[in-house]
Amino acid sequence: MISILFSKIKESLLSVLPITLIVVILSFTPAINLTVTEILIFTISAIVLILGIGMFNMGADIAMTPMGEQVGSGLTKSKKLWLLILVCFFMGVLITVAEPDLTVLANQVEKVMDSTVLIVTVGVGVGLFLVVSILKIVFKKNLSTLLMFFYMVLFMLSAILIESGKASFLPMAFDSGGVTTGPITVPFIMALGVGVASTIGGKNASENSFGLIALCSIGPVLAIVVLSLLANNNLNYDVYNYAIPANGGEIFHIIGVKAKEVLIALGLIVLFFTALQIFVLKLPKQRIKKIVVGIVYTFIGLVLFLSSVEVGFMPIGNKIGQQIAGSNAIVILFAFLLGFVVVMAEPAVHVLNKQVEEITGGTVTKTSMMLALSIGVGVSVCLSVIRIIFDFSILWYLVPGYCISLGLSFFVPKMYTAIAFDSGGVASGPLTSTFILPFVVGVCTSIYPDPNQVLNLAFGMVAMVAMTPLITIQVLGFRAVVSEKVREKLVLKRILADDDEQIINFM
Repeated sequence: MISILFSKIKESLLSVLPITLIVVILSFTPAINLTVTEILIFTISAIVLILGIGMFNMGADIAMTPMGEQVGSGLTKSKKLWLLILVCFFMGVLITVAEPDLTVLANQVEKVMDSTVLIVTVGVGVGLFLVVSILKIVFKKNLSTLLMFFYMVLFMLSAILIESGKASFLPMAFDSGGVTTGPITVPFIMALGVGVASTIGGKNASENSFGLIALCSIGPVLAIVVLSLLANNNLNYDVYNYAIPANGGEIFHIIGVKAKEVLIALGLIVLFFTALQIFVLKLPKQRIKKIVVGIVYTFIGLVLFLSSVEVGFMPIGNKIGQQIAGSNAIVILFAFLLGFVVVMAEPAVHVLNKQVEEITGGTVTKTSMMLALSIGVGVSVCLSVIRIIFDFSILWYLVPGYCISLGLSFFVPKMYTAIAFDSGGVASGPLTSTFILPFVVGVCTSIYPDPNQVLNLAFGMVAMVAMTPLITIQVLGFRAVVSEKVREKLVLKRILADDDEQIINFM
């Protein structure tokens, strides 16, 4: 097990090293003015982040993923659809309410919307759409059709929200869909889909196992848009305080807070799983012991991960954004580079890439997935900064973006569409909300003195990160389809040429 842990830490080192080197190198340039203390804290945070990602990935492999698969397959084997629906709803609510990423977003917008109300509303949205996702697998419904329908409903309600004079709520609503699919929910929900699909079987079992993240990302947005329609128009936004901890006491306080958040998150899932184990699953003790060990690794990894980004990554990201905002060309270029490398450090991305390679039998490799995601996220952060500079609505991106992605779904294999929409939710993970979002907020606060402009322009970046991979991954699938057709034509041409040659020789 130690050798596996070292392998996971090596993978996380290769993921985090690029962004760490970029920040350290920039600190020696005239454009960025970081103190020695800030560089030191950031470097230590990066080391802790590497350990955290490594331990989390190991914990996800031996605990969270098996738990999700066992819950999905066990409930499906019981052949009680009502029990499957009920469990999935409460599971969706509980793991979402406990998701640290959502708490981070809720704290940053609490002056606009009560954080508890926002978190519970998002939880209900995920719970309902997790049920929709499971029913889609059970009844073998087409993912593209469901996505088309729900996005049409979403944009219709968004138009009503704009007409009611509450357009400022939209970026926050779309961001809620991105942060919901964080490091705790992704392994569990994806494995749940695999468990249900493999138990039901059928020739499209692998394809049906994807799409849960995609649908569960829509639920929160719809729920917040509906809630916003019922809210008042009084927007009084205050910029979140991003600051390096002044002393060791503050650092230990942050670690304590994150440990409490993660303990609640995992505690709710463990309690829920324990109840299912007693009454439904009845797994052997040996398997339960392995899951317990994995939960310990997951707990330690997430505490280290979230603490390091809170202590070092959020403040430095915000400060860099403020300092380079003076040059449009530099900030746009840096935004792309930042998005390109940051997605490599997202824990849930590695979980997704591994499952995709396994389920597709190596047809979609981890390398091609990572490259497509990195390009997509880089473009999304770049476009978000352009939106801040030129001050226009996020719908100018989201409407055509989703139209393109949904349109592509009719021309690429369904497997790629499901993977693409899952990738969108996974790419917008904890490092996005705790490093890139502070960076974008820093750019926005440097350009606009009005704090409410931050709500209008900086927020919505997470939604962009969740959207662009939908296009890049499906383009990857479209290219695979074209390559396969070209290969078939070449083979056919070679066969015909061989036949002609044999005919000539015969004559």
